[in-house]
Amino acid sequence: WFRTGDLGQLDAESFLFLVGRIKEQINRGGEKISPLEIDAALLRHPQVTEAVAFPVKSAVYGEEIEAAVVVKGDVDGEEVRRFLGGLLAPFKVPRKVHVVEAIPKTATGKVQRRFVAEKFEGPKAKL
Repeated sequence: WFRTGDLGQLDAESFLFLVGRIKEQINRGGEKISPLEIDAALLRHPQVTEAVAFPVKSAVYGEEIEAAVVVKGDVDGEEVRRFLGGLLAPFKVPRKVHVVEAIPKTATGKVQRRFVAEKFEGPKAKL
């Protein structure tokens, strides 16, 4: 066997679809959570234009979920969290949503979740 580190799903006709990476999963108290699912829910908010969910260290759960969003208009993180409450199971709702001006990306336009998470480690956000 060869482990690629990819996550996939089989559809009803047994076609395989790659949906993410194992290393990107957030382990919150034993619950494996895909940050892509949270990203998709965040982007359903009508005023969120960019979103990224990421893990932060937690003394209780090992990892906790936070997110960074770029918004249009006057929206705060708590309003976005309340919106997610209607879309996600309670344990998947980020404990904090940071409203930022931009989400940093690589030269190819990809978001590196670990880089974003590092920006929020410690007492002050650096984005």
